[in-house]
Amino acid sequence: MIKKILVPLDGSENGKGALDYAIWLAGKFEASVIGLHVIDMVALEGPFLHDISGSMGFEPFMNFSTRMREVLEARGEEVLADFTAACEAAGIKCASSVAFGIVPNEICDKAKVADLVVIGRRGVNVKFEHGLLGSTTENVLRKSPKPVFVAPRKFVKPKKPLLAYDGSANASKAMHSAAEWARTLGLPLTVVTVGEFAEVDALLKEAEDYLKPYAVKSSFVRLEGDSAAAIEVYYEDKGHDLVFMGTSHHSRLVAMVLGSTTEHLIRLLPGPFFIER
Repeated sequence: MIKKILVPLDGSENGKGALDYAIWLAGKFEASVIGLHVIDMVALEGPFLHDISGSMGFEPFMNFSTRMREVLEARGEEVLADFTAACEAAGIKCASSVAFGIVPNEICDKAKVADLVVIGRRGVNVKFEHGLLGSTTENVLRKSPKPVFVAPRKFVKPKKPLLAYDGSANASKAMHSAAEWARTLGLPLTVVTVGEFAEVDALLKEAEDYLKPYAVKSSFVRLEGDSAAAIEVYYEDKGHDLVFMGTSHHSRLVAMVLGSTTEHLIRLLPGPFFIER
């Protein structure tokens, strides 16, 4: 059950969307929200600053670096003040903190004391990033010790969640979360699997048996073809707006890849994702 939600905030529109989802979920699950703003040490101690400070014989945090840190700290306090005001207006318990370091690493470290990380799809540097995921979000997805909810920029209440189930350990964790969410939010749940007939039938039966005690209105669908493409088409055709998935990679590659199906879908589908690790 979700009782603590961590939401990293950088002052961007995507961060605002993540906060809207975090506050909404906190209200539904009677949870508290932890707002985190990370001051990027790369911005403070980047290669240029190191080169200049080294050649002149002083430490990076002297002079220019100190002033930059003060400016970034003040900006972080503004972001967190807005966070606190939004939580209080919604009647949600909250706490906040400023951290210094490598942004994804600090987020994942703070995630140890949360049940869920809610993060925007892109961040404040969206204009300078490539692909459809921000670099911070991508790294958090690969390293987070807790489930991650990737939020789009604009908040929309989900109505038709979809669980992509392949029988793996992480997919089973995602199924548990999907069942809890569907029951708490009063939503139906569609379970899809992709593969050969006999194998898929067994997986769908497994999911059906698991979900029965939750008394959630459920449907079970077998898809054929390439997993990512089949799920993408079904999601769009049926009007789904939230995906639950487990990462499907091997543990040895945990810091390198998410799994081809997961990565493909999270890059292409517009709605929020719940990713179990």
